[in-house]
Amino acid sequence: MSALLRALSTPRRREILRLVWDGERAVGEIRDGLPDEVSFATVSEHLQVLAAAGLVTSRRAGKYRYYRAEKAGLGALRAWLEATWDGALARLTLLAELEAARRGPAPRRRMTKHSTKHSTKRKA
Repeated sequence: MSALLRALSTPRRREILRLVWDGERAVGEIRDGLPDEVSFATVSEHLQVLAAAGLVTSRRAGKYRYYRAEKAGLGALRAWLEATWDGALARLTLLAELEAARRGPAPRRRMTKHSTKHSTKRKA
């Protein structure tokens, strides 16, 4: 999980992951898709970090290496976030139920002829 969070910690690596999310690209295509100018070496370093975290895979074709997102690589992060979120929601629900039980039932309001929100009479 640490490698995954480290890989996603920089905006440039997140942008690289976005560029290869829907299909594979060569390093030059990735570099050209970035908003700022970076070297091939810098892009390659970022791709190595993403690959070590299991977020991208590559294949060689001739003299080029093509990268694509490994979407399943985010599975561990997603599972952790869901478990954390679900646990927090369960605790919040329990606290709300305990507070409601402590206060007892809410008093009932009697409806009277004049207590409706909207009157049917028109003001002149």
